[in-house]
Order: sequence, then C-alpha cells, then structure tokens
Amino acid sequence: MTRSDSRRTGAAPSRRTGAGGSRRTGAASSRRRVVGLLGTPFGLAVLACLVLAGWALFSGGALDGPVARQVRTSSFYADPGLDVDRAAAERIIGNRRLVVVLRSPDADLRDTCKQVHRAADGTVVLVLSRDGDDYDTYGCALVPGYEKKNLGKAAAAEMVIGRGIDTFADRPLEAVKVIAVNYDRLVRAGTVPDGARTISPSLPRFLLAVAAVLGVVAAATALYLGGRRAGRLAAARRVRRDELTDSRSALSAATAGLAQQIIDLDPRYALLNARRDGDDSGFVRRYRQLTSDHAALLDRLATVDRTDDAAVRALTARVESLSRQAQSLADGEPGTDV
Repeated sequence: MTRSDSRRTGAAPSRRTGAGGSRRTGAASSRRRVVGLLGTPFGLAVLACLVLAGWALFSGGALDGPVARQVRTSSFYADPGLDVDRAAAERIIGNRRLVVVLRSPDADLRDTCKQVHRAADGTVVLVLSRDGDDYDTYGCALVPGYEKKNLGKAAAAEMVIGRGIDTFADRPLEAVKVIAVNYDRLVRAGTVPDGARTISPSLPRFLLAVAAVLGVVAAATALYLGGRRAGRLAAARRVRRDELTDSRSALSAATAGLAQQIIDLDPRYALLNARRDGDDSGFVRRYRQLTSDHAALLDRLATVDRTDDAAVRALTARVESLSRQAQSLADGEPGTDV
C-alpha cells in the first residue's frame, strides 16, 4: 500500500507537471515572438493592412444580405421568382436617388428597409410587395438629415413616393414609372435634394489601393537602389580581385625571372669558386649573398597570404631589388651588400 501510494503521488504528478510546464513555456515563448513581431515596422504595417482590409470588407458590404448587396450598386431589386424585367426597371429609374425593392408577398417590408439602410444611404427607398389587387408599401427616406432637421420632409417623401401604384399591381414596370414621376415631383417641391446618385468605392478601398501602389513603388525603389548598391559593391570587388590577380601574376613572373638569372650566374660562380687564388672581384661573396636572400624570399613566398595585396606588393619590390643585384653581377659591375 505504501509503495503503491508513493508511486501514485510521486512519478505520475511529476510527469503531468513537467508536461504542463513545457506547454506553458512554449505558449509564453510564442506570445513573446508574436508581440515582438508586432513591435517591428513590418508587424505594424501588416496590422494596419489587416485593419484596413477588415474596414473595407465591412463598409463594402461583406456582411450584407442579398437585398442590400444588390441595391448597393443598383436602383432596383426584385426577389427571385418574380416576373419582372429588372434591367428595364433600372433604366426607368436612371440615376435618380431612388431605390425600389420589390419583395414577394408576406415579406417583412420594415425589416427590408433596415437591411438596406447602409447600402442605400442618401436615397429614397420604397419597399413594396403584391397584396392581392394592391401593393403593400413601406417607405424609408434615407436623405441627409432625415433623422433630425429633415424629419418632416422625409415623412412627406415616404407618403408621396408610393401614390398611384395600386392601379398597376399586375404591371410592375408601370408602377416603377409612377414611382419615378412621384420622385421627380418631390424634387421639384424641394422635399428631397436634387442630384444624381453616385456609387463609388468606400474609403478603405481607396486607402488599400493607395497603400498597394505605395507598396509597389517603395518595393521597386528599394529593389532599384539595392541593385545599384549591389552592382557597385560587385564592381569594386571585381576591381580589387583583378588588381590582386595582377599583383600575384607580377610577383610570380618576377620570381621566375630572378630564378633564371641565378641559374645563368651559376656557371660563372662555379668557375671562380674553383680557383686556388680566389676571387678578387668579390663575385663569389655577392653571389652567395644573392642565393641566400633568394632562399629567404622563397620561404616568405610559401607563407605569405596571397589575398594580402600590401604583402604581395612588398614581396614584388623585394624580388625586383634582388633581380637588379643579379643583373649587376651579370654585367660585372661592382655592387654593395644589401
């Protein structure tokens, strides 16, 4: 019992605690990474674009129903199944600030008016449905200030806009013509403001378009400037690489020439070194010094960093100095010890 209890109270809880602690640590680390990303210019730009996109979707009618979605860009809507020429009805209304919504019988006209409140803002909306030999109508004048100083004009417009349409209950296009005439009378009376209805994209869409253009221009500019800088750096590296290659080539050529000079002097050294009376001109001594310096030079060549331009140039100068000494020995000129 005791051993069993100790196992139950010891090993198992420790495993659960370890796993839970690991998950909490991983979640905290993920949160820190997300917060750190949002604190950067890139994260702030992404967040701003997401806010603009959400605003654009909301103001552009992403949450609208089928009626509101239609009247946002059109002046006439009819429920599916109703026998009416929708294109002809739109031509009758034209560019007036007027929206006509034809619903099926028993539809909630008041709720329809609420649905199109944002989509048809700034217009006079008449919602109607067939009710036997008449029309059941519900008007909502969404003209500017209709809830405050123009409340009386809005009420008058809602009462007048649907007059005389019951005669054409079986001819909806004729009813639309009567509604258009009533609207024109309201305009002449000054009840509703004159002017054409304009349908334009919402402000967030303009902002998104501007942000997209600015992003493309900024990216293109950054790529252009980055490409120019990369090109300059590549050209500079190429020049340095070519200069270093030329320096190494010059050092190799000078070293090979010095070795050949020493080889050409070797027979003369052997002849003078074999004399019993010695060498009065000091050629042997100078030749030995030259070969000793050449051997030391070869040791430096074996350890020098060929990418160090200064070291390569210094060795080249040293090889040229030894080459001049070898030439003076070949010409029989008196020399000085170096």
